[in-house]
Amino acid sequence: MNNSQLYKGSLSTVLLKLLKENGRMYGYEMTQKVKELTANEVVLNEGALYPALHKLEAEGLLTAEVVPVGNRMRKYYAITPKGQTETESRLAELEEFVKHMQLLLGAKLSLG
Repeated sequence: MNNSQLYKGSLSTVLLKLLKENGRMYGYEMTQKVKELTANEVVLNEGALYPALHKLEAEGLLTAEVVPVGNRMRKYYAITPKGQTETESRLAELEEFVKHMQLLLGAKLSLG
């Protein structure tokens, strides 16, 4: 994601939602999915992605599995049951935030 503080504050929620909807994914796959979903408007860089994934894993919200693919190893991430619950909580919180911003700014924002 770019340097916007709004994106940085939402990164872990975005990752959890991606994994909840898509199942097991590896890092590069996540970056491509974010680009696809945002029509290349949001670029998730590795410097932000991997620390966020490691933090979510340490919190017990994700699991990681290293799998051989061809002649190299690929690390796949998957959401845990605790991560599923946390995702729902974070999405509800984000929805409330957007509602409040709509009221404060008079903007037409939508989570889609």
